[in-house]
Amino acid sequence: MALLLGGHSQVNAQSANVKKAAKSVFSLTTFKADGTLLSSTRGVFVGENGEAISTWKPFVGADSAVVIDAQGKAMTVDVMIGANELYDVCKFKVVGNTTPAKIAASTSKVNEKVSVVGYSIKSLDIKQVPIQKVETFMDKYAYYIFSSEAPANKEGCPFVNAKGEVIGILQHANSADETHAVDAKFMNDMKVNTGLSIADPVLRQTSIRTQMPSKESEALVMLMMSREQSHKNYLKYVQDFKRLFPQSVDGYVAQANIFANKGQLAQAADEMETAIKQAKNKDVAHSEYAKLIYQQQLYQPDSTFTQWSLDKALDEATQANNINPLPVYQHQQAQIIFTKGDYQKAYDMFMALTKTSLRSGELFYEAAQAKTQLKADEKEILTLLDSAVAACPQPLTPVAAPYVLARGVAYDQIGEYKKALADYNQYDTLMLGRASHEFYYTRYKCNSQLRRYQQALNDIAHAAVLNRQEPTYLAEMASLQLKVNFYEDAIKTADLCISLAPSYADAYLIKGLAQVQNKQKKEGLETLNKAKELGDARAKDFIDKYK
Repeated sequence: MALLLGGHSQVNAQSANVKKAAKSVFSLTTFKADGTLLSSTRGVFVGENGEAISTWKPFVGADSAVVIDAQGKAMTVDVMIGANELYDVCKFKVVGNTTPAKIAASTSKVNEKVSVVGYSIKSLDIKQVPIQKVETFMDKYAYYIFSSEAPANKEGCPFVNAKGEVIGILQHANSADETHAVDAKFMNDMKVNTGLSIADPVLRQTSIRTQMPSKESEALVMLMMSREQSHKNYLKYVQDFKRLFPQSVDGYVAQANIFANKGQLAQAADEMETAIKQAKNKDVAHSEYAKLIYQQQLYQPDSTFTQWSLDKALDEATQANNINPLPVYQHQQAQIIFTKGDYQKAYDMFMALTKTSLRSGELFYEAAQAKTQLKADEKEILTLLDSAVAACPQPLTPVAAPYVLARGVAYDQIGEYKKALADYNQYDTLMLGRASHEFYYTRYKCNSQLRRYQQALNDIAHAAVLNRQEPTYLAEMASLQLKVNFYEDAIKTADLCISLAPSYADAYLIKGLAQVQNKQKKEGLETLNKAKELGDARAKDFIDKYK
């Protein structure tokens, strides 16, 4: 059996079609994030707009890649279209126009002589080899086996039939005297049909981004998920989306948010003005602009950029509603009006919206907040909070958690501790025991009011674990341990507090009292004296008492 590179056919004997295929072969080099060389292989263009197929392994761990075509032109790999780890093949796209080789429509047969076309800028590198065996996978694709050996610099090069059509790309086998080729149709059929492709565990092995789907809804999924990728890639995904869907608001909004997060508010404003001009749904564009301004005014106000204000946000929301009167836009107006301080008008709007399709717990909750600002009676506020909880889907889900908590706090403030505790417990259940340290501190105080001291100790301990840098929690815990005669525990907890905040006078006072009660009078008086030195006026009275 002749070696792959030892065939006796001369280059000038090859058909014109086979020679033409050589123009589509390229070299591929991948690079790490630090710019150093990662790997290299060969491949072949299969489309006029940069589509190409090659081996996959060189892309694993790659941050970027470059191909050099048969004319010596370098092109950057732009996006990955698909990859298969098992067969070690992939499809991708480079930046630029390319000369494609045609993909064979039919499967080549056993003993048929095909040509492996090497990569070369100066001269043709074409050798013939017979097919030893053809296997089928996935019911329709061919897996070719050649009983010939190939050198390393041929990996990824195409096998072509007599018509110059690509049947597969060269791959090394485990056996030294065999060469394989996966059907080129398998690679060429790779497509990105869903936005979830961005989470494909195979494609995630490279930092080169995934091609965006052509369907807008799927592309939007990918755009949203791309926020979890590197900032460099996210910027590219945003540009991809804008290019593919110039009449969609979402791309402009994503770009405007990038500008706003950098403090580039003028650029963000320009982007949203462009969105309003270009977008098909003008109401959505105005509403998104209102949202962007509103969030900036709430969380990152910039007095130097006078073009944006709550009035401007309200104007944009109003324009959205004028174009397409929807409850969601009226809700947006009400929220901005609330933030502007017109609580009665906001309340009236929130309550009016509860009679629309937008009815939800959030509206009653916001109405309760407006009434709180208007200094309304606690019972009126509690009625609204009851409605907020009742408006949520039953049985309650985590969506209802904020409203249950707000009602609990309202009960707490008027001394209805049992009702407050019931809501706190329900909130903790809805949050699956993953509430904040502030919540557990709040429930600790409620449990203490009800003299449920063991439960209170559990809560304050939970708060202290969740926020290990807050000495107040440790001081409160030590104080309660002292109150229930857990003197040794109180001393240990106070020591933890002191180690965290050496000048915290309360911790020394509590520790000193616990030491005295624990029959460590001498040490206790010394600790109480330390509290006195730190300015705690109560310490002197205790020192006089226990001398």
